[in-house]
Amino acid sequence: MKGVTILAIESSCDDTSAAVIRDGFVLSNLIANQDVHRSYGGVVPELASRAHQANIVPVIDQALKKAGVKPADIDAVAYTRGPGLLGSLLVGTSFAKGFAVAGGVPLIEVNHLEAHVMSHFINDESGRTNPEFPFLCLLVSGGHTQLMVMKSHYEMEVIGNTIDDAAGEAFDKCGKVMGLPYPAGPIIDKLAKEGDINAFRFSKPAVRGLNFSFSGLKTNFLYFLRDRLKENPDFIEENRNDLCASLQHTIVSILTGKLVKASLLTGINTIGIAGGVSANSGLREAVGAEARKRGWTLFIPAFSLTTDNAAMIGISGYYKYLKGDFSGHDVSPLARFDIK
Repeated sequence: MKGVTILAIESSCDDTSAAVIRDGFVLSNLIANQDVHRSYGGVVPELASRAHQANIVPVIDQALKKAGVKPADIDAVAYTRGPGLLGSLLVGTSFAKGFAVAGGVPLIEVNHLEAHVMSHFINDESGRTNPEFPFLCLLVSGGHTQLMVMKSHYEMEVIGNTIDDAAGEAFDKCGKVMGLPYPAGPIIDKLAKEGDINAFRFSKPAVRGLNFSFSGLKTNFLYFLRDRLKENPDFIEENRNDLCASLQHTIVSILTGKLVKASLLTGINTIGIAGGVSANSGLREAVGAEARKRGWTLFIPAFSLTTDNAAMIGISGYYKYLKGDFSGHDVSPLARFDIK
């Protein structure tokens, strides 16, 4: 019997990605990166949208070829409606609509944040199990830090959110202050392994409930370096590893502390992490330690599924297809797109 085959498109920021999903299994998942932003210290929206225009056709073509399917084999097109950069989203949305019209197949809109969490339900040949519901997930990326409870494949509740900056922003902006290239998060993670987590102490904001805040930490880090550089112009160079280790330890402590609190408040012990920052080795180790201590059933995504990718859009689209949750062609992309 013919399976359900989904073509998925992700273009929310600076990576153009296409994937083919059949019955929850990934047949292909390709990503075209945009290195042009490195020299600017961050993503430039106009450059990102232009690069998507150049990349989207060859990426989708290669995704179909690698999956061994033809356009006529596609049952539906899933795409990222938001949140993200509007110009980038427009490229993916426009192509998805055109492909759907040409093939006479349904169109499925996907929330980018929901898709990160849904990546835990992608099937592969490893035989690993999927989380059972209810499922508590910490979503940590460059632009978002949230705690979510998944009640089913179709129902998700945000129980904690950042009130200002995201954890990924804290990594990148503090890294920029230290003179590290963009994106700084992976570099900080690497340097932190050679440093002392107790070398320096940075502030942890007192935020009630399950919400997060990282703006105060960024300010504290900036002023700390300003004062030390007055005393020693070579302070960063001489202490870079320890600075990275102490900074990462502080951010990870904030994240794991809220995750533990959320588990205790909800009584949920099926736990996962998702998003780009979930690739951070310090966070993975800390969450793993809490899982062993508290008897959690822990789910950590493969490194290839932590960053923005179309496979996570595809798995979300697959479950929406099963429900018959399709979108019209009059739908526009959204720079802000809250989880309902």
